[in-house]
Amino acid sequence: MSEEGRRGLFRQPDFLKLWSGQAISQIGSHISREGLPLTAVLVLGASPFQMGILNGAGAAGVLLFGLFFGVWVDRLRRRPLLILADLARALLLASIPLAALWHRLTFVHLCLVASALGVLTTLFDIAYRTYVPSLVGAGALLDANSKLALTESTSEIVGPGLTGLLVQWLTAPVAIAFDAFSFLFSMGAVWWIRAPESRPEPAADPDIIREIREGLAACWRDSRLRALVLRNTVGAFFMGFCSLYILYVIRELGLNAAQLGMVIAVGGATNLAGALMAPRLVAKLGLGSSMIASFAVVGIAALLPAMAHGSVAACCLVLVLAQLGDVAWPVTTICDRSLCQAVAPPALLGRVTSAMHLMFRGILPAGTLVGGAVATVLGLRITMAIGALGFLLSGLFLVFSPVRKLRVLPVSAG
Repeated sequence: MSEEGRRGLFRQPDFLKLWSGQAISQIGSHISREGLPLTAVLVLGASPFQMGILNGAGAAGVLLFGLFFGVWVDRLRRRPLLILADLARALLLASIPLAALWHRLTFVHLCLVASALGVLTTLFDIAYRTYVPSLVGAGALLDANSKLALTESTSEIVGPGLTGLLVQWLTAPVAIAFDAFSFLFSMGAVWWIRAPESRPEPAADPDIIREIREGLAACWRDSRLRALVLRNTVGAFFMGFCSLYILYVIRELGLNAAQLGMVIAVGGATNLAGALMAPRLVAKLGLGSSMIASFAVVGIAALLPAMAHGSVAACCLVLVLAQLGDVAWPVTTICDRSLCQAVAPPALLGRVTSAMHLMFRGILPAGTLVGGAVATVLGLRITMAIGALGFLLSGLFLVFSPVRKLRVLPVSAG
């Protein structure tokens, strides 16, 4: 890409507004991502099985509403949906520190908030990923997703370390209040976007079930999208086993909240490096080879935490080495997201995105619940190893598909 091309999105004020809102929101989301389970472990004394329930509750909304949201996103303007989702998430998160302040916080409350957040985040993510192509144009997709991934990577550095410090200083429930403010900031940034958004053409014969089937059929009909669906489904199931990571490192390895935050922040630094190098890596290796290689790196790194033994310092060293594998996460994310946006027919993009979301986020409840049950019988360490191995092997769906041969981002025929 030329220097002029790289600077193009910096000259689009509406994209910069969306980007800035996501920068703050992503940092806040990390506080809740670690803050909710830390609240369950440190404040409410949750068991391994309860942690599986909590993690599953956060993803259950995708199963219940994901496909319907895809239809709505294809029918409605996306910007108002983004504003609504941000406002509702801010209010939900604010209820946790308030309940803790009044000594009314319960595990059921955490699960209800996690479930509602999962529903709203599903709506936001589907609308957001569908909104980006209409905001920047098809020619800037890889560049836009690279910049947005850079924001996510930066939040991996700031978010976990900030979460650990806030939990140590203010307790986990109070730390979550910062995420509520971040969603209000994101809402304001999206509100400020001035680019007109046309309402999608209404269907001649609206039928929500038929429209859902159309989106699912589009995912399965295209062999490239089908490979992504299968990889996401199997990978998400086994990733659910690894959702016990926080419980494992605190109870099995003996780390405290601040040490955990600093370890995860190392992953954020390598994640940031990956986001910076992703466009050049894709240009050099090609889209398909970059996706497969990066996924293999992530899977191999995921095996390391289960091998950690000895003192807290020794365990921290192994966990830090595992976090170095995060250099490949943004490459996977950028390529996956851009390929989906490029290949899916524009009129079906919301439904295709929701199906992809369902096959990843929606399968997590099964993985987390099974992982919690397996950990109760076999222990946390073995469960983490099983999850990492299954996640690594799910990348074979990409190896044995046309994705492997892709050099550049294809163009939708729709």
